[in-house]
Amino acid sequence: MQCPVCHNEVGPQTAFCNHCGASLAAAAPSAAPPEAAYAPPPTYSQVPPGYAAPPPAGASTGMSESAAAAISYITIIPAILFLVMEPYNKMPLVRFHSFQSIGLTVVYFAVWVALMVLQIVLHILPGFFLMFAMLFSLLHLVLFVGMFILWLMAILKASKGEFYKLPFIGDFALKQAQS
Repeated sequence: MQCPVCHNEVGPQTAFCNHCGASLAAAAPSAAPPEAAYAPPPTYSQVPPGYAAPPPAGASTGMSESAAAAISYITIIPAILFLVMEPYNKMPLVRFHSFQSIGLTVVYFAVWVALMVLQIVLHILPGFFLMFAMLFSLLHLVLFVGMFILWLMAILKASKGEFYKLPFIGDFALKQAQS
């Protein structure tokens, strides 16, 4: 006996298919072999132009909106990909958090470069090397810890599905996401 849904072999005394779980009580053994009921898919030459196969039943767009928004903060790459990829670039939450992630990365990089340039300029001054070395080590640590806390808060808020605006960057991201 064969399952009417998945055509796997099942025992004659079973009520449900072991492979797909379909009920076998309503299915009576048919006289025609299952190969006769099967139609092979069309070849490439038989497919009309512009035809796109429908997605399988129960298929989704992938991950949820809040998961995609949180992933956009992992690095700048997912943020850019979510702004380009079709189902995600239409979701307002994902667009907002992607722009905010890009803005946070740009601000962090700009502040880091400004701090490095200032450190190099002040390093040239004689006699203050040790004092400036300790000062800039502390400033780099404060910058890193502060950005890490902002980054972590943004990921947590995005994973909850909230439009959490970071200071200064959030307004820019909101304008970009709405345009």
